[in-house]
Amino acid sequence: MCYGRCARCIGYKLLILALLSIVANILLYFPNGETRYASDHHLGKYVECLHGILGGGFLVLIPAAVFIGLHNDDCCGCFGHEDCGKSCAMLSSVLAAFIGIIGSGYCIIISALGLSHGPYCFTHIERNWIYPFTESSGGYLFEYNRWSECQEPHNIVQWNVTLFSILLVLGGIEFILCFIQIINGILGGLCGLCCSHEEVTLSKLLVSSHSCLPCCNCSIKEPC
Repeated sequence: MCYGRCARCIGYKLLILALLSIVANILLYFPNGETRYASDHHLGKYVECLHGILGGGFLVLIPAAVFIGLHNDDCCGCFGHEDCGKSCAMLSSVLAAFIGIIGSGYCIIISALGLSHGPYCFTHIERNWIYPFTESSGGYLFEYNRWSECQEPHNIVQWNVTLFSILLVLGGIEFILCFIQIINGILGGLCGLCCSHEEVTLSKLLVSSHSCLPCCNCSIKEPC
């Protein structure tokens, strides 16, 4: 079934994207590879939302595993008809895709808020840990001369902007792929049910037509 192959292809892509999302979120916890900011609670509030680990990561791994395993999940068929079982599996994959939609959507929203809000850093102006770019509503992204206001962690603006942007893109791709699978799962399920119904009808016609044929072994007077 071409719908099943498409679902497995989407599943493998989601698997890779989810793993990349987890790695990107972990890197947000360790600016420049240093652990002291996490232990001292000097991370931004959107960094600690686990949007890449939980949202774009584990909640996307669930549908990825379901899509990849579709060729093994045929619901044992319906009254011996394997295609009906495959249709059941395709329709059930739609529910898994909705979980991916929720996870990737969460990743998108938090990443966008993190970019708009700006990093949490120690500034040379306030001499304190603050959010220096909150009121700019994302305008700081194009004001490169202001990035030097953050003294610590070093290059924290570049670090946050890069990783939040990566998570935003990864979440967007995951969202699109899960949405495609919703359409693919519905079409695959409905078309599979129609095809299996037609095959059952055709098999009944063939059986009834064969029952009316005369016995080919004319020497033995037995009903066919």
